[in-house]
Amino acid sequence: MESYNRLLLPFIVLLFLAVPLLLKSVSADDKAQQDKDPFVGVNVGTDVTNLLSAADLVAFLQLQKITHVRLYDANAEILKALAKTKIRVIVSVPNNQLLAIGSSNATAATWIGRNVAAYYPQTLITGIAVGDEVLTTVPSSAPLLMPAIESLYSALVAANLHTLIKISTPNSASVILDPFPPSQAFFNQSLSSVLTQLLQFLSRTQSPLMMNLYPYYVFMQNKGVVPLDNSLFKPLTPSKEMVDPNTLLHYTNVLDAMIDSVYFSMKNLNVTDVVVLVSETGWPSKGDSKEPYATIDNADTYNSNLIKHVFDRSGTPLHPEVTSSVYIYELFNEDLRSPPLSEANWGLFYGNSTPVYLLHVSGSGTFLANDTTNQTYCIATDGIDVKTLQAALDWACGPGRANCSEIQPGESCYQPNNVKNHASYAFDSYYQKEGKSSGSCDFKGAAMITTTDPSDGKCIFPGSKIVSNKTNEVVNSTEASGGGRVRMVGFEFDFSQKSGVGKVLQMLFASSFFYYSFL
Repeated sequence: MESYNRLLLPFIVLLFLAVPLLLKSVSADDKAQQDKDPFVGVNVGTDVTNLLSAADLVAFLQLQKITHVRLYDANAEILKALAKTKIRVIVSVPNNQLLAIGSSNATAATWIGRNVAAYYPQTLITGIAVGDEVLTTVPSSAPLLMPAIESLYSALVAANLHTLIKISTPNSASVILDPFPPSQAFFNQSLSSVLTQLLQFLSRTQSPLMMNLYPYYVFMQNKGVVPLDNSLFKPLTPSKEMVDPNTLLHYTNVLDAMIDSVYFSMKNLNVTDVVVLVSETGWPSKGDSKEPYATIDNADTYNSNLIKHVFDRSGTPLHPEVTSSVYIYELFNEDLRSPPLSEANWGLFYGNSTPVYLLHVSGSGTFLANDTTNQTYCIATDGIDVKTLQAALDWACGPGRANCSEIQPGESCYQPNNVKNHASYAFDSYYQKEGKSSGSCDFKGAAMITTTDPSDGKCIFPGSKIVSNKTNEVVNSTEASGGGRVRMVGFEFDFSQKSGVGKVLQMLFASSFFYYSFL
C-alpha cells in the first residue's frame, strides 16, 4: 500500500498542476467556438408598462439563459447592468439621430465614446445597428445612412474597437423584389446605389447584413399561395415543399427561402462574402379580427421550431454550410404600442416576466430556461373581474374536468376562500392535466402562465406535486446508475460532462490508467 501511494503521489501533484492550465485552454477553445456558432438572441423593446428595472432585467436574461440581446437604443442603465455578464449586446442608433451623426464626424466619435467605449469590455457590445429599416420607413434619411456608418466606423478605429464590434443596419424584407423563387430575387433598383455602398462596406469590414424577416407577413399577404405549415417550420411531405424551378432547390420553410432571396440579391450586386444576420423575426400571439392567425399556438409553433432550426445548424438550401443567427422579436409584449392589436403581442413574456406561452425547445440546450425547468403553473390573471373568473372557474371544474376537490370546504386549498384563489387552483389543475399544452392556460384571458410556485402552506398546487414526483424519480435513477462519477482522495468528479472539468479529468484519468497498468 505504501509503495502504491508513492506511485500515486506524483500523479496527484501533476493533476492539480495541470488542471488549471488545461481548463484555461479548454475555456479559450470553447469561447472561440461559441463566437462562431449560430445563436438565437432576443430583441428587447421597452414600450412596456412597469418594465423591470435594468438589474432585474439582466437577472431575468441570465435566468432564461439568454446570451444575445439587441437594444433599440444604447440604454445606459441596461448597459451598466450587463457589465461582467457573458451576455452579448447589439446597441442601436435610433433613426432620429442619423442626421446629427451622418453630418458630423465629431458627433459620431462622441456617440461611440459615450455609448460604446464607456462600457466595453466590461459589457460585451458586439455590434451597432445604425437606424432601423431606414431605406423603407424613412427614405428621406437614406443619403445619410452610409455617412453615419462610415463616421461611426472611423470612431471605432480610433478607439481600436473596429475588429471587435461590427456595424450594420437592419433592413426590411421589402428592399427585395420578386423574392420567390429565391433565384429570381433582386434588390429594389431605386435603392441599389445605397445598398451597393453598404454591401461593399460590410464585405470590407467582415460584418453581417442585418435583415428583418417575417414569414408571418409573407403568409398574411399571400394566403392561399403560401401554406401555413411552410411558414411555421412544420414537417412537410415532399409534395408540399417549395421548389425553385431555376435551381431545383427544395425549401421546407419560408424563412430559408427569404434568407436565400437575400443571398441571390447580393450575388446580383457581385457580393458573395457577406453573411445574413436575421435581426428580427417572430410571430404575434394575439391579433384583431383581421389577423386570425395571430394566436398563441402559432406563435409557440413558429418560435419553438425556429429555435430548433437554428440549433440544428442545417443552413439554407443555397448555403447549407452557413446557418444565420437570429434575434426573436421580442422578449416582452410591448403593451404601450399603437394598434393594431398584434403590435402589442409579439413577446415571449409579459412585462411582469411571466411567459405568454411555454416554448417547446427541449433538446436545444439551456436557452430559455422556462422550457427546461418544467416548473410552470397556470394562475388567475390580476385585475380580472369576479364574474369572469367565476365563469372560468365553473368551466374548469365542470366541462374542463379539472380536479377541484382540494378547493372544497374543509380541504387544504379552500382557504383563502375567494374566487381568485380557487380559480388559480382550478386553472392549474386543468393546465397540468392537459400536459401544459399551448392554449390550455388562457380561459379567455383570465389566466396566465407563471414560473413562481403558487403553493402556500398546506395548499400544494397540482404543478408543484408533479414536479415533486419527477424530482424523486430523477434522484432515485441517479442513485441507481451511479451517474458516471469517480471518487478519489476525498473529491468527487463527474465524468458525464463532455466539456470543461469533466473533459479534462477524463483525459487525465485515461492517461494515468494507461501508465499505472504497466507499472
